[in-house]
Amino acid sequence: MLRQLALALITLAARDHGTDAAVSDWLRRHSPPTDQRTTHTNTIAGAAVLHGPVVQARDVQGGIHFHQPAREDVPRPPVPRQLPPLRRALVDREEDVRALDALRAQRPAQAPQLLVVSGFPGIGKTTLVSRWLHENASSFPDGQLYADLGGHADEGTGGPVPAATVLEGFLYALGAPSVPAETAQRIALWRSLTSGLRLAVLLDNAFTAAQVRPLLLGTPTGLTVVTSRNHLTGLLADGAAIHRLGALTPESAVELLAVGGGGGRVAQDPAAAREVVTLCACLPLAVCLAAAQLVLRPHRSVSALAESLSQDQGPLDALRVDGEAVVRSALDMSYGLLPRESATLYRRMGLLPTERYDLFMLTATGGDEATDGTIRTAGTDAVDMAVGALLEANLLEETSPGVYRFHDLVRPHARRRGDAEESDSQREHVLRRFVDWCLITATRAEEILTPSHRMPTRELPPSPVLPTPLANPAEALAWLDTHRNGLMAAVRHCADAGWHSTCWWLVDAMWPLFLRLRPSEMWVEAHHTGLLAARASGSRDGEGRMLTSGAIGLRNAGRYEEAADWYVQALEHATSDGDLRQQAQAVHGLGHIELLTSRFDEARAHFEQALRLRESIGYRRGAALSRRRLGETASATGDHRTAARHLTRAHAELESQGEAYEAARALALLGHVLDRDGDHEAGTQRLREALEMFRGPDAQSGHWQGRSLEWLGQAAERQGDVAEARRCYEAAQDLFQRLDPAEAQRLDDRLRQL
Repeated sequence: MLRQLALALITLAARDHGTDAAVSDWLRRHSPPTDQRTTHTNTIAGAAVLHGPVVQARDVQGGIHFHQPAREDVPRPPVPRQLPPLRRALVDREEDVRALDALRAQRPAQAPQLLVVSGFPGIGKTTLVSRWLHENASSFPDGQLYADLGGHADEGTGGPVPAATVLEGFLYALGAPSVPAETAQRIALWRSLTSGLRLAVLLDNAFTAAQVRPLLLGTPTGLTVVTSRNHLTGLLADGAAIHRLGALTPESAVELLAVGGGGGRVAQDPAAAREVVTLCACLPLAVCLAAAQLVLRPHRSVSALAESLSQDQGPLDALRVDGEAVVRSALDMSYGLLPRESATLYRRMGLLPTERYDLFMLTATGGDEATDGTIRTAGTDAVDMAVGALLEANLLEETSPGVYRFHDLVRPHARRRGDAEESDSQREHVLRRFVDWCLITATRAEEILTPSHRMPTRELPPSPVLPTPLANPAEALAWLDTHRNGLMAAVRHCADAGWHSTCWWLVDAMWPLFLRLRPSEMWVEAHHTGLLAARASGSRDGEGRMLTSGAIGLRNAGRYEEAADWYVQALEHATSDGDLRQQAQAVHGLGHIELLTSRFDEARAHFEQALRLRESIGYRRGAALSRRRLGETASATGDHRTAARHLTRAHAELESQGEAYEAARALALLGHVLDRDGDHEAGTQRLREALEMFRGPDAQSGHWQGRSLEWLGQAAERQGDVAEARRCYEAAQDLFQRLDPAEAQRLDDRLRQL
């Protein structure tokens, strides 16, 4: 019986290194000390061969050789093919596949291959990489290993998977007879076993570079691909190439919706399908979950699905698996892993009524209110570090250097966190600082672009907020252009919050935006809101300014009757207050309405009245503007000589006052008049000079570039140069396509008539 047990133990130890080591250790600890006087000895001759461990009660002496069983006695495990099965359709990822191929091909010949594919949760990282590795299976005859590293698992489910656990599974899959207990020994055995193997390893859902590093192959014949919601920039030091996966195009997202389910319904209602994928932010996971809802409800229309997704929190709550809102849960987990400063920044960014963020804005809106009421402002370096963590976690995208945006499904999540976790006073504090930053920086842009516009009575808030630095007209106009939606959102918030003075101050400071870029709908909405705010604040100056500036917006939108009514209100208001400057502004505006509606005699009379009022108070700039309108009126009646005289003087006076933009407008009008009067060479020359000014930083204006090009086209057409006319008209049309579709259509008609 004892012999049988000993043989069984020997057989087990031969197969398992751990048992072998345990038996040997037991024998060392329990063998009696050697005594040379002992006469009871067992001797094994030198020619004897022992296979495997031997259990011996007393001493063993002689020349002993231990032989492990031959390798062929142990069955070789099958080549591991552990990649996840391909379940989801791969739509519109050809460019990403080519990028992975290129990254793999360009690695140095003797360097281990390491690729990182990062992206937002649900963007399709695992699907893409799995399919790519499946398609390249012939390149890895020694196997394809897979491990989910659980990078965003919560502590209740054990958290991220330790490298030691992953290594244990990999080593057994490669046929290791036993696995050492220590992590360092496992790493050493892993690199020994994989040396020279043509092996692919997919490490899915990694959390940090440190979690991945022990699992890296040390051989150039293998390939390691890591997917993560984070960028894992720490792996760059290990030679990693990083590919960031983006969302699908709307067209591809609609295709995925159709492939996933309800293809016929998708084809029948393409507009609703487009709305569904837009609500899903073209995120593959969200689109597939929406498609699953169509499959589960075969009689449900795509438009009904779109309506469902647009309710409440939208796809964050509506798209579920087994009752769990998977998109929201994924974001909750990512948010929960952020450092404290980044989590605070994330939820406060969600409170801001804008889709575009930069460091100046985030620094201005950061900081906390101390117990004594003072504000501790966050430094730019601290904000930059917090932003870096959001970028690393793929919760924030950098669209250009220093400019950021949230993914469309992230922003509502950030807003929800801000609403839930920030106090009422903190939310007000963040929004107040955002509005102050908008007002202070817009005022700085106004001082650069239209220095004569700012009202002396308009104040700036007593705030620690610093404006974005603007060094020149080009930077000022670019800032207004890129932040136009955020500025308008700030105006709306001021109106909702009852910050009436700040509301109309901000609208007034945005004047260069309206004048140069001409966003008609925003112009009208802002001044409607500003007018109500000025009246609510009791500011007579503000009410008058909103009426005259708002009337210009109504006029440019073609709403002449409303514009005339606003001018009449402004005139009555200014007359009551004895404000000659505002009276002149209202009269001048009424003249422009009459010019546009071809009432030339009334227009001339109003412009002459405005000119007299402006000259009486020494308002030289205003007088020059009235002369310019008199020139336009004379040109409209065919009196080109009078028009040229007025425009020449207006141009000279505006130029002498440093009014580059207004001077360029007068010059363009003068060139057009001279061309119409038959002096084609002089007219063309002035139009080209004006065009260059409108392209330059001091007088930049897309609208007036288009107008000058159109007039240059007319000049070329008058001289019979059809090719040049077409070139100018097409260039003007390209500009108006994004500025004024009606103008673009008019130019299209002109081109067809050539």
